[in-house]
Amino acid sequence: MAQQSLFLSTNIRPTFLVKGDDLWVGCFAPKSKPIHLKLSAGCSIKATSAADSKPTEVPRQWYNLIADLPTKPPPPLHPKTLEPVKFEDLSPLFPDELIKQEASSERFIDIPEEVLDVYKLWRPTPLIRARRLEKLLDTPAKIYFKYEGGSPAGSHKPNTAVPQVWYNAQQGIKNVVTETGAGQWGSALAFACSLFGLNCEVWQVRASYDQKPYRKLMMQTWGAKVHPSPSNITEAGRRILQIDPSSPGSLGIAISEAVEIAAAKADTMYCLGSVLNHVLLHQTVIGEECIKQMEAIGETPDVIIGCTGGGSNFAGLAFPFIREKLNGKINPLIRAVEPAACPSLTKGVYAYDYGDTAGMTPLMKMHTLGHDFIPDPIHAGGLRYHGMAPLISHVFELGFMEAFAIPQIECFRGAIQFARSEGLIPAPEPTHAIAATIREALHCKETGESKVILMAMCGHGHFDLPAYEKYLQGGMVDLSFTDDKIRASLAKIPQVVSS
Repeated sequence: MAQQSLFLSTNIRPTFLVKGDDLWVGCFAPKSKPIHLKLSAGCSIKATSAADSKPTEVPRQWYNLIADLPTKPPPPLHPKTLEPVKFEDLSPLFPDELIKQEASSERFIDIPEEVLDVYKLWRPTPLIRARRLEKLLDTPAKIYFKYEGGSPAGSHKPNTAVPQVWYNAQQGIKNVVTETGAGQWGSALAFACSLFGLNCEVWQVRASYDQKPYRKLMMQTWGAKVHPSPSNITEAGRRILQIDPSSPGSLGIAISEAVEIAAAKADTMYCLGSVLNHVLLHQTVIGEECIKQMEAIGETPDVIIGCTGGGSNFAGLAFPFIREKLNGKINPLIRAVEPAACPSLTKGVYAYDYGDTAGMTPLMKMHTLGHDFIPDPIHAGGLRYHGMAPLISHVFELGFMEAFAIPQIECFRGAIQFARSEGLIPAPEPTHAIAATIREALHCKETGESKVILMAMCGHGHFDLPAYEKYLQGGMVDLSFTDDKIRASLAKIPQVVSS
């Protein structure tokens, strides 16, 4: 049974090919051979005129959910004064336009033409119906996934890396630094820097640095300098190594190292791959495209599922749909899925905390396990963050979404089912969304409901095959934490009285 996909570019006309209950969408460039076309025996090809149908275009604006929320999220606080952060407090780390976006309440923000030109290297991304997985599960549910793995870096991360680097370049910045958990963000930033001529330096979490050498090589191929974190280069890294010379690292530690370097050098800015408002904003191109794609095939999602670590891929898909939900147009259940070894939404507290381990960043109101919580080295390195994006945390508190955690063995079992039916090997992070989708599809099998499930498939796992090898050889274990570890970490959260 062929997949149902929707992959429409800006200068092409879609052709719908119908055979029985199956639907394909082909793409025809004017006066050229057809591309991105799935055919089946018995299907005829007929091009349509531009008046007959509208192609899915790359969105020209990012969507800011803050504009539509009934209650605005709490502001970040200066770590010393505990007053709301001011523009000048962030200017040593970020270019002016990104600071404006971070605090913006505008509903839509225009995407610069130069950024759109780069987006068009891989956007729009396909919306695919997982018919073979449906058949494998014997479910009446319809499963769709929005696939971001076709970008140069193999994930959703370039959606924000490209504009971040472009805004830095526009301000005359020559050097940027960052951290990376699974290597996807570091790869994306290195790619963007190679396009706009900036120098890139990356602190890669030690567990990921050791597990995924090809991510490091990918960054180096695009010209980045890569360090394992914790490192001896920074004061923050040296402090951690003195306590634990074999530390697996964490995103919080790597953030501390990158921020320390950026704060000390006037010619260097810091880039973050998740958590902050402007990052989530840039990712909304995913959901904006997906809304149009689902409308084109006459479907409305009943359940929307995405994995969450810092939260950018989840927000990118979910936030535009939350807008539609707030407007009363649709009413999907929106579900965030996190690793059982690092469950900030389901086990953390909603409080002001540092975004990094060393306490150098502003205090953010978020669901947190404590800024010095170091998760066990699960294979989903991109989800090993102690906190959740403040805006996602706020939306969760408002009741517009739900969350639960899944251990990694169940996630990889689902990933194998997905890979052997749909052909795509997922990164460890979206295996959490896959596992949750399988749970929902099997529930539909029990109830007989034919729900439409929409899943965020944020990247491929081509550089994560050692994790699959461990699972296939029976060597993978479910990692967790003790209650004492959580209590000790939460006890160190700053005591901030907020309204």
